[in-house]
Amino acid sequence: MAGMEHHTRPVHPALRPYVGDLVGYASYGYPPELHRGLPSRFMTIVITLDEPLGVAWPGLPVDKYDALAGGLHSTAVHIGQTDSRAGLQVSLTPPAARELLGLPPGQLASIVVGLDEVFGRSARELTEQLREEPSWDRRFDLIERLLLEQLGQRNAGTAQPEVGWAWQRLCASRGAIGIQELATEVGWSRRHLTDRFTRELGLAPKVAARVLRFERVTGHLRQHPRTRLADLSAAAGYADQAHLTREFQAIAGCSPRQWMTEELPNLHEISK
Repeated sequence: MAGMEHHTRPVHPALRPYVGDLVGYASYGYPPELHRGLPSRFMTIVITLDEPLGVAWPGLPVDKYDALAGGLHSTAVHIGQTDSRAGLQVSLTPPAARELLGLPPGQLASIVVGLDEVFGRSARELTEQLREEPSWDRRFDLIERLLLEQLGQRNAGTAQPEVGWAWQRLCASRGAIGIQELATEVGWSRRHLTDRFTRELGLAPKVAARVLRFERVTGHLRQHPRTRLADLSAAAGYADQAHLTREFQAIAGCSPRQWMTEELPNLHEISK
């Protein structure tokens, strides 16, 4: 019988500045499908519980991973084309790259690497342990323990506080603040902010703002799929619905209607 499991648990308080909720998933009876991994404010760790997961940037061959880490990105990555149906996912804030992974977030921008390239042998051991453990709570314990062990053990230096503040300001405004205004608030020139921000995060501030606006739209549609796109376009700061549609094509590789049909299969009537 077809079905889907979805489990979440808040992380240890010490990890909350760096890690979102721990998520576990498993599907049954569904054929392998292509999923669009949309860009967001989070970096990602995924550990599979069965078969390797297929990942490909548009136009490139599929690479397969038992466990992976991916950085910030500005276009969708294609996930699927394998028999992998179960795993755990961890969302990481950019500061987590230095604190937990031991490298600046910009080094992982727009790429996916095997988790063993970051954690070494610990990643392979964790993957094996997770696959042997039937309890979701125990699985969450295992991955949380690894992250707690990594916390404070890495020596990747610190980001400039102005860059961290600019990132938080962009997130708080959901990409609505202008980059010149942001630079003025930081006390830097726009060019200097763009250079430092891009070096640290791997995305220019203008691109990051674009991602955050798009994240706002897709997050809203997941919660309120019958929202009129024309109304949502205006609320999210797009010139009009046509502008939003162009952004979907550029970032997700499809129209809003197609994305909603693929990602929200229980929706019987797509908003117009």
